[in-house]
Formats: sequence, structure tokens, C-alpha cells
Amino acid sequence: MKALIGIKKGMTRVFDSEGKVVPVTVVDVKDCVLSFVEPMGFELGLGEKKHSNKALTGKYKETKKVPALRRYFKGELSVADIKIGDEIKPDMFAAGDKVEITGISKGKGFAGVVKRWGFAGGPKTHGQSDRERHPGSIGAGTDPGRVLKGKRMGGRMGQDTITLKKKEIVDVKETYLLVAGPVPGSKGDLIAIFSE
Repeated sequence: MKALIGIKKGMTRVFDSEGKVVPVTVVDVKDCVLSFVEPMGFELGLGEKKHSNKALTGKYKETKKVPALRRYFKGELSVADIKIGDEIKPDMFAAGDKVEITGISKGKGFAGVVKRWGFAGGPKTHGQSDRERHPGSIGAGTDPGRVLKGKRMGGRMGQDTITLKKKEIVDVKETYLLVAGPVPGSKGDLIAIFSE
């Protein structure tokens, strides 16, 4: 398995060989290190934690620093001659590779049914003055006498772990990976890039 973690820097555009515009997301994978290995998988780390406890210090004693950001992967890292604490270079990926990308989507806070689920709301007329964005009926009264689980209602929206498959790497420049199209998360969020 090939894997890297990095920080989302934002979006820009590049031009392909035919002169067409390709929107890309820039991911900085500088200082990505192999921080921990076990039989079931491995962990990649980024940065250094300022304040740590004894448990984490003991876990990462081989790397000599506790990573501030980390991500666990199941499987085996397919990089030759790499030891715990070694930096992983972005040249394991090349332009044209198809990868999976995982990130945490932007949080939207508490959202109503119109924004969260695309409900139409009530009519804007016939004496209806204050119910335009309300959900309407949410179930029967006597039977079942409760609201069924999974009912689409207002609630917390966003900040979910999203995995996108078959995303193309457009280019690799120094410590930056240019990925075609958008990637979940805000600027400065942790992004995991991996492929089998």
C-alpha cells in the first residue's frame, strides 16, 4: 500500500498538455514520517506535539518525537528500506495515478431541513406567515406513536469523514501533490492519500 498524509493548502488551476484548464487541490506532504508499525498496519505522523504524556512518549520513542497529527492505515507500507522515523517522500506517486483521499468535511453547524435535506418548506401564501422553512408532519400520532429512527430532520451538518475514490494526481512538485478537483476539508486540515 502507498500512503501519505498532508495538509490541504487550497485550490488552484493548472494547464494540461492540450492547454485545457484543470482545477486542482494542493496538498503539502512535507515532513510526513513513518511513526509506528504493528502487525495489522502502520501509522504516519506529521509535525511535533508540544506537550505530551508518558504513554505517547513511550509509544513514539523510536521516532524521538510525538507527532501532532497522525493517521492509521491497515496493511503494509510498500516503500523499500524504510524504518520508523524516516520521512516518506511524495515521489511514490506519479502524475496520472488514481488514489483514494480521506478528509473531514467542513462543519456547517446546526442546519434546518431545507438546507440539510433539500426540503421545499411550506407554501408562502394562504395565511402562512411563519412556517416557510419548517419540516411539516413527522409521523402518525397513535400508531406507531413515536418518531421513527433515521427521520430526516434538522441537526448537525458537515464535519463527517469523507473518502473519495479514483481521484487523479495531476502533478507532483517538490513537497506538493496536485490532486484533480476538490478534496474534503478546509485549508489547513489533515488529508490522507493512499492507494493499494
